[in-house]
Amino acid sequence: MGALHLRTADQQQSTRHRLPHAQAAQPATPFYMRLYFQVLFALMLGISLGYFYPGLAEEMKPLGDGFIKMIRMMIAPLIFITVSVGIAKIGDLKEVGRVGIKALVYFEVLTTLALVIGLIVVNVYKPGVGINADPATLDSKVVAGFVTSAQKLSLTDFLLNVIPATFVDAFAKGDILQVLFISVFFGLALSHFKDHTRLLVEILDQASHGLFGIIGLIMRFAPIGAFGAMAFTVGRYGIGSLQQVFMLVAGVYTTCILFVAVVLGTVARITGFSLWRFLVYIKEEIFIVIGTSSSETVLPRMLAKMEHLGCAKSVVGLVLPTGYSFNLDGTCIYLTMAAIFIAQAFNIQLSLSEQLSILAVMLLTSKGAAAVTGAAFVTLAASMSSIHHLPVSGLALLLGVDRILAEVRAVTNLIGNGVGTLAVAKWENALDADRLNRVLSGEAIPNSSASEEVLEGRDVTEAHVPATT
Repeated sequence: MGALHLRTADQQQSTRHRLPHAQAAQPATPFYMRLYFQVLFALMLGISLGYFYPGLAEEMKPLGDGFIKMIRMMIAPLIFITVSVGIAKIGDLKEVGRVGIKALVYFEVLTTLALVIGLIVVNVYKPGVGINADPATLDSKVVAGFVTSAQKLSLTDFLLNVIPATFVDAFAKGDILQVLFISVFFGLALSHFKDHTRLLVEILDQASHGLFGIIGLIMRFAPIGAFGAMAFTVGRYGIGSLQQVFMLVAGVYTTCILFVAVVLGTVARITGFSLWRFLVYIKEEIFIVIGTSSSETVLPRMLAKMEHLGCAKSVVGLVLPTGYSFNLDGTCIYLTMAAIFIAQAFNIQLSLSEQLSILAVMLLTSKGAAAVTGAAFVTLAASMSSIHHLPVSGLALLLGVDRILAEVRAVTNLIGNGVGTLAVAKWENALDADRLNRVLSGEAIPNSSASEEVLEGRDVTEAHVPATT
């Protein structure tokens, strides 16, 4: 029936599940009760504690770890239900393949552009020049664990790792790609036997609202998690850890900001919305990611928010989770800048062809950044192990500031995947442009589903849960 019909059908289905009281006007909420203010205040407290009482701040780490674990425990079942139900409702298997191909093409273009921009900036900016590092003075043992993990990462291993050992194993490990792999096949099966599975699809669709309700409850702990994670980061690494590689940190932050403003801003204009208004719309998610240094913590909320903006649920469920492995713009910028920084720090002169070979290696390794423990740093180690021009011991220069760099990487990845989802939905003609701009302009619009009633941008403290009697 086509993508436009799909979008309409999804929205009609969502409309049937709206809560009756969603139409009522809501009283203004005090600013101190809003999630973004609470998270921002918690971040400032964490920074202060880490600076003045670093020993005590390091002990706050379990608060951040606990919050991240609570969110991660919900990601696998949420992706499974969202993707499988979305594909089942499409009905046209060719359409599923078309959406997937368009998403991968978009991801490849944007991540390649991010790698190239990082390569250009680091050559112009030259943050590593003047450090004059000596491999003999660096302790290679501190990065040995990362290099060992990286040596296990190859293209063949990455592709085989997408296939889980068992159905349950994917959920037990919480591997996004493995869960996505199972979800696609399950959704295709539901679609093929749609006459017999219609009731099951409806049950799974209703179950997703319950999962989003749990996420809404967990998000009440977001300020505590952000406080603990930020306090630990500042307390453990401190301001002193920035001194030797300050130029790299400043360069990565500047490049990521420019990438969001210029490249993603251009994509937003082509798609037909204001990037600034979109950033305001996801401000709570940005603050949470800054505090936890992980974009995974807001994936459930982003799924709901993208649907609320007018994207077809099936497109959101397929494109957004896939982007968490294949569309990591911030990670790509970091990879090329960090590798060339190490070469500059050791006074290694790389020719243009050698730098392009490094870019080609990272074009592949960056796609596995979310599939290994240690994420971007292990991916960098994997790339360094494949590049014989650079000393692996140079990773020790970055170890102390990796957590600080992780914040801007994660935020850039978050924004890039949000913009990418809207762009692919527009490309697929599965985006309600009128609703998109009305929501971003702040116009009061009834929620698209019961899940959005919990997760919408107002924040979780304003969620209206039906009273029990």
